[in-house]
Amino acid sequence: MGKMQRRKGAAGELEFAHLCHEYGYTAVHRTAQHCGKTGQAGDVEGLAGIHVEVKRTESLRLYDALNQSKRDCAAAGKNEIPIVAHRKNKSEWVVIMTAADFFKMYKKYMESSEDIE
Repeated sequence: MGKMQRRKGAAGELEFAHLCHEYGYTAVHRTAQHCGKTGQAGDVEGLAGIHVEVKRTESLRLYDALNQSKRDCAAAGKNEIPIVAHRKNKSEWVVIMTAADFFKMYKKYMESSEDIE
């Protein structure tokens, strides 16, 4: 990976961390800034229970990126949900996850919503 690609990746990680801050998750930070690159930690940490792989690229190989997040998540052994946060130029951020993980999160959301009503 070239220097320009690494710089763009780091900028994407920082951009996603700032997005998290905008939504109130102020403990989120780039992993490389705090612990270096270990190959097990997500690109961004601070979202409890979520392993984040950030991709800031025009064309994303979706399943390759998700598989990387799953591999790194398994290596870390934290039982987190692996996601890919992706944005291309002039587009909004999207979050990619497996359907099984989506439904697991949705079920917890619905259960907590029932408690409120």
